[in-house]
Amino acid sequence: MITITHEQNFVHVAVLGEFTLGDFREFEENVLYEIRFRGRANLLFDLTEMLSYTIDMAVEEVRFSRSHRQDFGKVAILTNDQWVTWSAWLAQLFTDAQIELFPDLESAKLWLVDSDTDRAPVST
Repeated sequence: MITITHEQNFVHVAVLGEFTLGDFREFEENVLYEIRFRGRANLLFDLTEMLSYTIDMAVEEVRFSRSHRQDFGKVAILTNDQWVTWSAWLAQLFTDAQIELFPDLESAKLWLVDSDTDRAPVST
């Protein structure tokens, strides 16, 4: 299950439990809307409550990232899972977005709204 909200400077996505292909399709619709009206999308993924994901969702994520390689600005990921950390590192191969990992919501939000893209995130 996911929840999605459109904030002023980013799309906030929180995953709860299993991340399925249906959830990812809902994410795609929201992100495409953001891209259509803003040109690029900044994302905040809260994966702290994600328990698992389906293989078809993972395949779709790679496909979507590759086809929208230049449509993302910053992607902040909240996680305490080592596998998600490795996945974020691999995701950088498929997108031109600046991807950073964060231990807490506030530091992720600050990084997303900061116009200085060279600023380092709070250490994890």
